Amino acid sequence: MHLVSDATGETVIASARACAAQFDGVRPIEHFWNLVRTQRQLNLALEGISEKPGIVIYTLVDRELRAILETTCRSLQVPCVPMLDPILKGLSAYLGLESKAQPGRQHTMNDEYFSRLDAMDFAMSQDDGQSPAKLADADVILVGVSRTSKTPTCIYLANRGVKAANVPFVPNIPLPEILTSANAPLVVGLTEDPERLVSIRRNRLKMLNQPEITNYVDLEAVRHEVTEARRFYTKMGWPVIDVTRRSIEETAAEVIKILARRDLISAEALHF
Repeated sequence: MHLVSDATGETVIASARACAAQFDGVRPIEHFWNLVRTQRQLNLALEGISEKPGIVIYTLVDRELRAILETTCRSLQVPCVPMLDPILKGLSAYLGLESKAQPGRQHTMNDEYFSRLDAMDFAMSQDDGQSPAKLADADVILVGVSRTSKTPTCIYLANRGVKAANVPFVPNIPLPEILTSANAPLVVGLTEDPERLVSIRRNRLKMLNQPEITNYVDLEAVRHEVTEARRFYTKMGWPVIDVTRRSIEETAAEVIKILARRDLISAEALHF
């Protein structure tokens, strides 16, 4: 797959991978051509496509560059798929407007962009229970035992503009007071299957060249740890997400859904 974009390539990469994942036994070999905004840059992509022909999926908005790409692909007899065309045509018809055909408009440095940067800084500064005095500024706080993907989930949420913090749950060690107060931000408990958790922790210890003879990877101890965490979540009335079979993206999507539901309920109560 040749993925050609006039911007960062995030859109075409994510979309192409989502489509390729629907085919069993297929492992796409991906060639990325991003920031293609000039004839010279396009020529480099065309050389690569010519050397290793394959389906071309693109998100170019410049009409001249698109025409050159499509013409070359026809001569090479390789499929050429304009990823954004159906959406742009649908929006144009619905809005009664023509698209601006300007590369990278979604990456402009506006308020949303700086909000994401702020959220990213916040996630890094609040990782693993650091600076508990600032936890009240979070949109959401993730609580979970070690290795339940708290940190990467917070970073992914930050990239979506959500100010996320995470706090480790350790049996017999009190959590920061803000988590149990009446005016706490949304708190979500993360849990995971103990056997899978042990496997993840063992891999972590191997990476750090540390011994595995510890309660950290003892199955019974980990089962007790997970059970204690679940009981505490239930006691606090926190929503719980089992991350055992979820990707980080799926966990973050569930957190965002919970946030939206909470905000909707709050808005309805305020309206009432």
